[in-house]
Amino acid sequence: MSPTITAFKSSPDRGRGLARDMRVRWALEEVGQAYDVRLVTFAEMKQPAHLALHPFGQIPTYEDGDLALFESGAIVFHIAERHSGLLPDDANARARAITWMFAALSTVEPPIVDRSMATLMDRDKPWYEERLPILDSRVRDRLGQLSHHLGDTDWLDGAFSAADLMMVSVLQRLAGSGLVEAHPNLSAYIARAEARPAYRRAFDAQYAVFVAASGA
Repeated sequence: MSPTITAFKSSPDRGRGLARDMRVRWALEEVGQAYDVRLVTFAEMKQPAHLALHPFGQIPTYEDGDLALFESGAIVFHIAERHSGLLPDDANARARAITWMFAALSTVEPPIVDRSMATLMDRDKPWYEERLPILDSRVRDRLGQLSHHLGDTDWLDGAFSAADLMMVSVLQRLAGSGLVEAHPNLSAYIARAEARPAYRRAFDAQYAVFVAASGA
């Protein structure tokens, strides 16, 4: 029986592959695991049935038999542990990959999300023009550190892993900002990941939902 994930019936990212179910879709595609998708509206996400799966009323969720999970990072980690291909076999390399998964979500993503939310929600605020450079500076600091670590290597630590999947999904939120483009190695890093067949399959599946919802 295939696991079932939830995704937006009408995603606010307008088909750009930024909704967090994309991370789970991508992980499942990388390991070759078939899956089903249950689309939910914003209203349905606040109903008891969905809240029983995700207490904060968000997506994605993951159901497999009697197991129900929420939080994209936890779901991707679960998939990576159950299937080969997303975590190294060597114990030390595996531990480093898991560390980078946490770094993507706990260190790199927060300032990027802060900036994204400000550009979406606060443009009409009188203090927006003063705050944006502060937010940009915080993001630049993290990107500079990440760029230095990556150097001229293809992936964060050896072969492609769940760490790269999570990190790239975080960096994609900066598309069009010019911040990533200041680091050619990070731009190339994202491009390598997006060229992976598993990524393309996941993106196309998520984009198809947007097309169906928009009637395009």
